[in-house]
Amino acid sequence: MPRQRTGDTRARIQQVALELFTEQGLQQTSLRDIADRLGVTKPALYYHFASREDLLNSLVQPMIEDFEAYAAEQQEAAPVETRELLGSYFDLAYKHRILIQLAIRDLSVLQELKLAIRFIEWRQQLTELLIGTSPSLSDQVRAMVAIGGLSDCAVMIDHVPVTELRTAAVDAAYDSLGRS
Repeated sequence: MPRQRTGDTRARIQQVALELFTEQGLQQTSLRDIADRLGVTKPALYYHFASREDLLNSLVQPMIEDFEAYAAEQQEAAPVETRELLGSYFDLAYKHRILIQLAIRDLSVLQELKLAIRFIEWRQQLTELLIGTSPSLSDQVRAMVAIGGLSDCAVMIDHVPVTELRTAAVDAAYDSLGRS
């Protein structure tokens, strides 16, 4: 039987860890739990990840990089058509929905990785692109409802096809901005 490549093993560890973090919560999942589910020893995990925190960071870092790159790209491309901006934001949130769900369900993830601060910053950048730098209170509220509702739909609704969900969520977000 061919020996597994290190990258494959690392990816399997990440997949099982994400499953267990989602099922049990971050604080309730130990490296022993992950090793047991994989059928390997705990030292075998340490070969790939120095700690549970290192493993969690490896899961979340690609999402952080994607959101950072997205925010920078949108600012550089400004002005961006509103529906296009809302649609691309939906796509990004949907892509990382499992990790975002984990962070929402287990607030320790938000705190441990300082994700709450990052999400607030990303949303503020998008809000500014949607409504400018000196919006009225009404526009601020509409933009918050649009972005927050859009991402909540992308992350929390999973019983409809993604294309149908995307259309409904982008339409609702656009409508909430009060644009004609």
